[in-house]
Amino acid sequence: MSLRFGPFVLDGDTRQLTRDGREIPLGPKAFELLWILAAERPSVLAKTVLQQRLWPETFVEESNLSNLVAEIRKVLGDRRSAPSFIRTAHGFGYAFCADAVTVTPRRETASPPMACWLEWGRRRFPLSIGAHVIGRDADVEVRLDASTVSRRHGRLVVTDDGAWLEDLGSKNGTLRGDKRVTSPIQLRDRDAIHIGSLLLTFRAGTLAVSTETQAGSPR
Repeated sequence: MSLRFGPFVLDGDTRQLTRDGREIPLGPKAFELLWILAAERPSVLAKTVLQQRLWPETFVEESNLSNLVAEIRKVLGDRRSAPSFIRTAHGFGYAFCADAVTVTPRRETASPPMACWLEWGRRRFPLSIGAHVIGRDADVEVRLDASTVSRRHGRLVVTDDGAWLEDLGSKNGTLRGDKRVTSPIQLRDRDAIHIGSLLLTFRAGTLAVSTETQAGSPR
């Protein structure tokens, strides 16, 4: 089984953590801890329970567990003070606090191609598989030239299983609908996205195999 959260995929069969298709090194015990917390989400697991599951019938210092949590947070780019993935229940234990979905295994039969894009007024930004930075910088994939947009405001990651939006510490914030984006969040067709003061619409759909589709933009 595999779990997807934000731009990450945690594969229990191959024991791999990947981001945008690239493997991220993670020690065996740290991987096991991350898997346990993600599988038991959103429950808080006591430190004693985690120690027993990670080191059965073995006495270990509590610092060993906190060191594993620190290792996980480092590779995920998470912060203890404002966690997106691993939350500390002070004096008790830890919990996985991000949304996660089970990744469905690929079918052998070919499925219809998917297309997604962002709409801003009359402008359209096609989104291919991969990461797309949204911001005011000239070299970003989705450039929005407005004073309320940060230079590197947010990021939209497109995978075979969907699209995920995250804020990159912008000054004026990122919202999906009326909900502020504080951790990677999955998008649905026609979701309203606020980048600073700008309103964009996320679109996603299946491309029909036709001459019109192949010659023009996705509709």
